[in-house]
Amino acid sequence: MSRYIHPSRKKRLAKAGTQTKWAPFWLIPKIFGKGRKVHPSRITKVKRSWRRRKTRA
Repeated sequence: MSRYIHPSRKKRLAKAGTQTKWAPFWLIPKIFGKGRKVHPSRITKVKRSWRRRKTRA
């Protein structure tokens, strides 16, 4: 990757970075019920890591 990142590419990378975060902790009891212990990453839509899958940016 070159030193200068175009604003459009930077925007795409920023969006991809936010999509990989876990879901908020308060969503688990809301979706699965109060007593259920589930990892927040189960609700996350896009599971991406810089090691595994690349974006098309």
